[in-house]
Amino acid sequence: MALFIVYHIGSVGGLSGLMLVNLAAGLFILPFLLFSATAGQIADKFEKSRLIRLLKLLEIAIMVIGAVGFWLGNVTVLFAVLFLMGLQSTLFGPVKYAILPQHLREEELVGGNGLVESATFVAILLGTIVGGLLIAIETHGAKASGVACILIAVAGYLASRSIPLTPAAAPELRINWNPFTETWRNIHAARKTRVVWLSMLGISWFWFYGAIFLSQFPNFTKDILGGNEHVATLLLAFFSIGLGIGALMCERLSKGRIEPALVFIGAAGLALFAFDVGLASRSLHAEAQNGIAAYFANPAHWRVTFDLIMMGVCGGLYTVPLYALIQIRADPERRSRIIAANNILNALLMVLASLTAVSLFALDVTIPQLFMVTAALTLLVAIAAFCAAPQHVLRCVGWLLTHTVYRVRTKGLENIPETGACILACNHVCLVDPVVLIGTVRRPIRFFIDHKVYNTPVFYWLFKINRTIPLAPSKEDEALKEQAFVLAAQALRNGELICIFPEGRLTPNGEIGKFSPGISRLVRETPVPVVPMALHGLWGSFFSRAHKGRAMRKLRGIFSKITVQAGPAIAPEDLKLGDLREKVVALHYSEHR
Repeated sequence: MALFIVYHIGSVGGLSGLMLVNLAAGLFILPFLLFSATAGQIADKFEKSRLIRLLKLLEIAIMVIGAVGFWLGNVTVLFAVLFLMGLQSTLFGPVKYAILPQHLREEELVGGNGLVESATFVAILLGTIVGGLLIAIETHGAKASGVACILIAVAGYLASRSIPLTPAAAPELRINWNPFTETWRNIHAARKTRVVWLSMLGISWFWFYGAIFLSQFPNFTKDILGGNEHVATLLLAFFSIGLGIGALMCERLSKGRIEPALVFIGAAGLALFAFDVGLASRSLHAEAQNGIAAYFANPAHWRVTFDLIMMGVCGGLYTVPLYALIQIRADPERRSRIIAANNILNALLMVLASLTAVSLFALDVTIPQLFMVTAALTLLVAIAAFCAAPQHVLRCVGWLLTHTVYRVRTKGLENIPETGACILACNHVCLVDPVVLIGTVRRPIRFFIDHKVYNTPVFYWLFKINRTIPLAPSKEDEALKEQAFVLAAQALRNGELICIFPEGRLTPNGEIGKFSPGISRLVRETPVPVVPMALHGLWGSFFSRAHKGRAMRKLRGIFSKITVQAGPAIAPEDLKLGDLREKVVALHYSEHR
């Protein structure tokens, strides 16, 4: 429809194609604002597979009207159909995402969401390509597009007949038909769980970002890049391919678990590549509409294309963990309604995106400048993501650093519980031991660390962000020592993961020294399991004291093989300091055998 307006109709009622496309985007989103609250209740109250089939039948009827609109070339009819498709999508969204947790285990949710997202973007890719090719057919392009829409809707209904039975989550629910009070009730329920609420806000920003870019694609291609419908279709295809790749990458990078750090990486990438699209295209201006071959003849267009692909990849990394967090953390009986509330927020941000674009264009802002403004705002979102979950981001940075500098192998890390309080007891080989552990253990870790190291000017703020616990010997600062044990006990009561290096110092010779009794005191005061751990392969590296007893004196050990190994957890009542040391030593020397 956007290509039809921009390339074939031009203007209607004094409104330019630029304004029409942005108004169309707002009209499509309007049903999400009006009917999402009701849609969430319907999805919770009724069996989902039958509901999906009914919605797909509705889609066929709407597409028949759409075909008539294309046939007549009537923009008013097409706008009405766009509104109806927005309504159908509003009803379908809560069902689509709420059905996954009812058929998938928790460890399958990231992969399931990745498949749904990537399949969605593959469908967008195919639809974009087919739609662009059909609408470009001389004389009969609009008619062919209408027929294709009907056939796709029929295919969707046939596929829906294979969806397994999915019982209603809240069959006794009484539907509140007032969208305003129900919307407020759902948003209030979502805000009770901080992770769910922040995830909803994060997803909504992505839809603001996507609405800005996707609604400008036709005019950006025509007026800035000088491309025809086929070029516009190709660029949308590249963006969609990137989204699919990013969604599938989430499963591999997170190894089946929800990884919040990917959200920060995705947000930072969205800001970076959006800014570069604006930067690369700000001096471009179309003199004619050319085909794909002429488009790629201009080297500047390669940079724009690469940026669009990477924006898609980062978008996939950004959204999949957020959707999974909502699904797993939301109350199962209210899950569809929470997703509906998320859709309302998405819609508000998309409408805001349309209003923002129209307002900035009225101030003579160019499309490249609009992209750069969006990038700057997204950078603020990336900073907010870091502030919301700094430990997860630091863990991601630790993973990147560790796997860049060393060849890492892990053993027995499944012995570390996924939830609940636990103490890790590890040998202390070099200065970067905490970085290695942060980069390999899947949970955020709080470390005991010497107070002098903690107060190092360069690294103090990193220790502060990671909520590291400074520790001093009794003879140096008795009060600080007691405070450290109080903080550690409080963290364990909160179900956190604490790491202690029981030797109390870096090894001077590569051997494991005597363990101090601090860990015994901590377990005695706060009984939790202790997992023995050992680092192997770091002795002799740049950060160890292997060079004349001093660290960071001789560059060596880069790309060497290291092993991070964990043994079975020791129950608090069975903990003995000597036995714990023997277990750590056994783990360390198991790599020699």
